[in-house]
Amino acid sequence: MLTTMHLLHHTILRCLYLAFLLLPLPALSSTEALIAAAERGDTAVIRKLLDAGTPVNGRDERGRNAVLAATDEGRVEAARLLIEHGADVNAKDHIHDSAFLLAGARGHTEIVRLALAAGANPASTNRYGGTALIPACHYGHVDTVRLLVKSGINLNHVNNLGWTALLEAIILGSGGPAHVEIVRLLIEAGANVNLGDRDGVRPLAHATQRGQDAIIRLLVRAGAR
Repeated sequence: MLTTMHLLHHTILRCLYLAFLLLPLPALSSTEALIAAAERGDTAVIRKLLDAGTPVNGRDERGRNAVLAATDEGRVEAARLLIEHGADVNAKDHIHDSAFLLAGARGHTEIVRLALAAGANPASTNRYGGTALIPACHYGHVDTVRLLVKSGINLNHVNNLGWTALLEAIILGSGGPAHVEIVRLLIEAGANVNLGDRDGVRPLAHATQRGQDAIIRLLVRAGAR
């Protein structure tokens, strides 16, 4: 049975808890508000905040600027507006994502296009040491790959795993139509079909191990050994 002291203690704790719930939430800073609006794709609020002088490249606690937050949620029009106002598409967060790199990995082709036009660095690399092209090949983003191979990006860049975009498309891809088309695009753009992984295993051997017959045919026609 609760004693009077216990009941008093319980009542005090409950009152403190209720008082805490009634405390006003801290107001968002203008930078936080801009990043939140970018995540929502709220272009009206973005425009209002930018017109009021909110820095377009302010960062949140994750190191993201607003255009990276918009890209993370696939908000194309928000990204467009931010880029028009000078957003840095190469600015990286704490895990080394930038709007350009993340757009490539997610297959947000229009944001990739906007980023390239705004000065995206094709040589920029993510936390795995890969360019925007490599994860785009991995995940089968055909339209994104088609755009990137025309951007001057290094087709034969090697990431921290020792893989090029071609190797990633074969090793991590499904071997289905999207990855077959990606391999075709890479070969057509001039990717080295005989550049192996860090163990010297070449694309043709990896495709053979995985039974990727359509990719094998493309590689053989391109002179793969």
